[in-house]
Amino acid sequence: MDTDGFWQLVVSARGHVPDPADNGAIAARATALLAGLPRQEIVDAQRVLSALMADSYRSSLWAAAYVINGGCSDDGFDYFRGWLMLQGRETFGQAVADPDSLADLAAVRLAIANQAIVECESALYIPARAHRAATGDEIPDDAYRMEPLELLGGWDFNFDDQREIKQRLPQLTALCWCGPHGS
Repeated sequence: MDTDGFWQLVVSARGHVPDPADNGAIAARATALLAGLPRQEIVDAQRVLSALMADSYRSSLWAAAYVINGGCSDDGFDYFRGWLMLQGRETFGQAVADPDSLADLAAVRLAIANQAIVECESALYIPARAHRAATGDEIPDDAYRMEPLELLGGWDFNFDDQREIKQRLPQLTALCWCGPHGS
């Protein structure tokens, strides 16, 4: 499986769930679909997922997750990016390139209105769970990215600095800090 195949898996999974906002169901469906593929495809899917996580490990995106979720730990940032992957290739790519664009996403607006956290931890385990379902074994360690990640983007400031964050993410801060749980 290559990157195109991974994104097609997400599209297919989203198309097979009754509620496209149910990220847990999307992750479960993607896991089931992936489990039906050959073992090497599953392992390759983990490599793609690891690469997408590495490519999206950006301080600007972390700042957006921090604003949207009212704070964001390192694990929370992983779960946020898992959720972001389930939104599809175009949304993922746009958010990585311009995190402030997330303010235009209906799912983010709904989460803000409902004071919900935007994340999906189970998205991170799609290949591992598919491999276990298909083979009964754990996915090989070499399927995971092993070198340490370096946070990209140069946004070296405190995300609680409201003046700075408003300058860098004006649409998101307007949405999140002027909405139901804004400050």
